[in-house]
Amino acid sequence: MDDPVRRSHSTLSSVSNAARLLKEYSKGNRDIGVTELSRRLGIGKSTAHRLVNTLASEGILEQDPHTGTYRLGLVMYELGASVSLHADLHEACSPVIDHLRNATKETVQIAVLDGREVVYVERRESQQTLRLFGRVGFRNDAHCTSTGKLLLASLQPHALEVTLNGWRLKPHTPHTIVRIDLLRAELSEIRRKGWAENINESEMGVASVAAPVRNGMGEVIAAVSVAGPLQRLTGDSLRRFARPCIDAGVAISRRLGYHDKSKGRP
Repeated sequence: MDDPVRRSHSTLSSVSNAARLLKEYSKGNRDIGVTELSRRLGIGKSTAHRLVNTLASEGILEQDPHTGTYRLGLVMYELGASVSLHADLHEACSPVIDHLRNATKETVQIAVLDGREVVYVERRESQQTLRLFGRVGFRNDAHCTSTGKLLLASLQPHALEVTLNGWRLKPHTPHTIVRIDLLRAELSEIRRKGWAENINESEMGVASVAAPVRNGMGEVIAAVSVAGPLQRLTGDSLRRFARPCIDAGVAISRRLGYHDKSKGRP
């Protein structure tokens, strides 16, 4: 009879062993064989073999065809680059978004695109009594936020088509864009003017503007936004925040090594 508790314990044990195995590569070892891994981890050779086979099938490890030993695969280097990117982004944006929050007195956020969602990776809360509440790590649909629309508009054409294909746009409010053709038109307008806005699209009574953050190669890797209650960010007052938001995006981008030729068009 299947025992879910025993199965869960076995799964956790396998995850723990996989983590311990990968840590062996942080000790300066480029290539390690199954027998050596088995000895270091204190597990059976057959268990070690299953672990490396599973990790290799996911691209986390790769096997040297000549020696049979295993080294870190491309996936690990991609993950390492992602960690480095977020560390660099945190360091580059922190003083800039502190200044932007103090200048606008509204909530400032940094978001990155993950598929059809945005993830907020940095946040500075407004100090005003009436303000937005949220947290770092929060996700939202990209099509209804200023950061999400800005990042979608920045995708390469093929990547954008893949993202839009088959996407059923969820209505968050009566003002959310729920037709792909209308979203395409909005993204085209964002590319033209260089910044994005959201008025009542993700949540009633909330508005925001967003601008791009680029890496040293000029690729848009994140978006910076100013957000607040609609009663303070509406019409001309909302658009007045576009300029400082764009300037903040440029400042962060410069700190990441980007040399801009234009500051955008608010």
